[in-house]
Amino acid sequence: MRAHPSFARSALLAQRAQLMRAELNPAEAALWAALRSKQLGVSFRRQVPLLGRFIADFYAPAVRLVVEVDGSWHRGRESADAARDRKLVRAGYRVLRLRAELVLSELPVAVARVREAVAELGH
Repeated sequence: MRAHPSFARSALLAQRAQLMRAELNPAEAALWAALRSKQLGVSFRRQVPLLGRFIADFYAPAVRLVVEVDGSWHRGRESADAARDRKLVRAGYRVLRLRAELVLSELPVAVARVREAVAELGH
C-alpha cells in the first residue's frame, strides 16, 4: 500500500526542515541567537513547515509571525517569494522579510523590526 501523496510530501518537508535546522547559515544563526528563549516576549521556532509546502526560517506561533532571512539564494526569486508570501498571508500569517546583509551588518536594526512586528500583532 502506498502512502498518500500529501503524507509523503509532509514527511519529506519535515525531514528537510530538520536538516535545515542543523545547518543554519550565518545570518540565520545570528538572528536565532537574538530570537530564541522568548527574548522578544514570544517563542520562536526555526525552520518550521507551514501549509504542507513551505518552510519558514523562523515562526512565532503565538502571533502567527513568519520571519524570513533572504540571502543570495533569494535573488531572482522575488516573484516566487511574493507568491509564497501571498499564500501565507491568505492563510492568516504575517510575513516579515529581512535581508541577510542587514542581519549580519546591523543585527540590532533587524531585531528591532522583528520586535515591532511582534508588537503590532498584539504581544
